[in-house]
Order: sequence, then structure tokens, then C-alpha cells
Amino acid sequence: MNNPGTVTGLTAVILAVTEETPRVLVVRRMSHDLATPAQLGSVDPDVDSPDTFPFGPFDPVRHRTLESGLRQWVEEQTGLDLRYVEQLYTFGNEFRDPRELHGGPRLVSVGYLALTRESPVAGTGDAEWRDWYSFLPWEDMREGSPKLIETVIRPALRTWIDQAADRATREQREERVSVCFGFDAAAPRDPVRTLERYELLYEADAVIETHRDRLAIQRARGVTPTEPDPRALESARLLGAPMALDNRRILATALGRIRGKLAYRPVVFDLLPTEFTLFQLQRVVEALAGKRLHKQNFRRMLMAGDLVEPTGRMDSSGRGRPAELYRFRRGVAQERAIVGVTLPSISAAE
Repeated sequence: MNNPGTVTGLTAVILAVTEETPRVLVVRRMSHDLATPAQLGSVDPDVDSPDTFPFGPFDPVRHRTLESGLRQWVEEQTGLDLRYVEQLYTFGNEFRDPRELHGGPRLVSVGYLALTRESPVAGTGDAEWRDWYSFLPWEDMREGSPKLIETVIRPALRTWIDQAADRATREQREERVSVCFGFDAAAPRDPVRTLERYELLYEADAVIETHRDRLAIQRARGVTPTEPDPRALESARLLGAPMALDNRRILATALGRIRGKLAYRPVVFDLLPTEFTLFQLQRVVEALAGKRLHKQNFRRMLMAGDLVEPTGRMDSSGRGRPAELYRFRRGVAQERAIVGVTLPSISAAE
């Protein structure tokens, strides 16, 4: 296969939290040169999903910078005018775009992360806000450990460990599973290891994308496709909705970045209105972290960190007793370098 080089794409992971539900903006229709067949209308769920994040090619003539190009594609496809964005990661794995298997260029995507409040969408991309845990359901521990961890994930990883070719590989796999998921480990699982968990499931043939990508490679190389075990496919479909290309890997990267930043940057306040109740703030943090927090410990941490200040007003929109409204205390960012919510120090409610 002759590879004609590389092309640069721009991808936006746009996150919001609305009424305790974490949202990510997904588009399903494209018209540019990087659009997948599914996004152009050739929908075959066994080949690919049309669901992606807003993205498009970087055009050095049309786009003055990478970020300006990203903003143009987002506005065109979703109707949103983003405020703050930050570069997330550069994704350039071989065959991440299956057209590379047939002589197409390597697709290198520069990912960006944006936090906003959910608003109506428009544009050309058939955009829609989706619950991001519908794509990564094992990351949502707010109501306890999801049943699929014991019924689907743990057996799949056990099989993968047992299939190791030798003792050293087996021990290495056991260690990775223990570190990522916290099975039989003294320490609880680290919420920031979202990318490692997704990549582990991909390597263990536990997600749809593994089977899809293997079939694409086999067909491109003229090898008789190895049809996946129907039971393995059925289990993989229980582990969240698939996305086009490696977009679930990109989402796992973004979620890990946000969870990590909670401890040292006030990112959570970008997802809230200017004035909010402490209950609203706690629910947004829980949605990001994927776990419930102890109410009193959480509020003590806020006050000790001097992160918020009362407005003197009350919120009477709820059914119960009016709650006091707070706002982020902007001056705290000038007073110290680390400003955030230290999740490990907060006791999760059982």
C-alpha cells in the first residue's frame, strides 16, 4: 500500500453538564474531505458509526491558525461560537482512519477541549448533545459500580489474562487490570485513568471498535475475515455506543484531562451559571468525577479553600426551602497557583 503522506484534522470535544447530566456534543453528518462514508450517508453499523465530534481538515489557506480552523468547523457544523478552548492531544495512530488501509493518507488529528453550558445547536452537522457516559458507561460510579463491570468487563478481562502466551505476559496483564479497574486491589481505582481503561478494553477485544478495526485490516490485506464470536459482539454492544474512527479514545482522553484538572484548576465553574447553589456545584463535580461525594466533607473543602463566596441572594426556583446562591471567588486565582477540588480527600457517600 502506497501512502501519499499525512493530512491534519481538527477535532473538538465540547463538554457541558446540564441538570446533573454530563453532555458531549456529537455530529453525524459531514461534507468535507475527511467525512467518513457513514457521515456521507452510507450507514453500515458493522463498518462504522456516523457519530463523531465536530471536526474537519486544517486548510493553511483558509485557516490562519489551528485554533481558528477548529472554531470555523465547530460554528459551521453546530452553530456554536466557542469561548475558551485548550489543546488536548494529537492523535495519529496508524490506520485510525480506515481509508489509510487502501492507500489514503495518515490522518493526524489535533484534538481540542472546550467547556461550555448546553445551548441549542444548529449548523450542517446534524449536531446533538449526548450523555458522555452513554459512550463510556463503566466510568459512571455515581450510583455505585455499574453491573456491567461484573457481568461483562471483569469476565472479558479475565479471559484476556488467561489467553496470555506466557507467565510474564499474564502477570503484566493482571497488573494492568488491577491498576486500571482496582479489582482485588487495596487502593480504589483512579478516576483519572480513563484512557488507560478504554485502551485496556480495546486490547482485550471488549469494545465494538476492536472487532470493527480488525475486520477492516483483514479485508484491506486480502485476508479471509475472522468473524467475531457472536457472544463477544453481544457483550461489546453492552459497553456503550461506538463512535466513528477513534473518537471514543479521544473522549476518554478528554474525560481524564478534566478529572485531573479538577484538583488544580477551577474548571468546574466554566460549566455553571455565574450564580449557583452549593448543591448544584456538588452535582456538577460529581458528574465530572463519576462518583458521589459526601455533602459535609465537600462543603468543608470549599470553605477551607475559599473557592466560593455568598451573593446575599436566594434561589427560590426549587420545590423546597430556598437555597443560598454563591459565585466563584475570582480573587483566589491570584492568591495561589493551585485552585481546585481535591477529589481524593473527599469521602464518597456509600
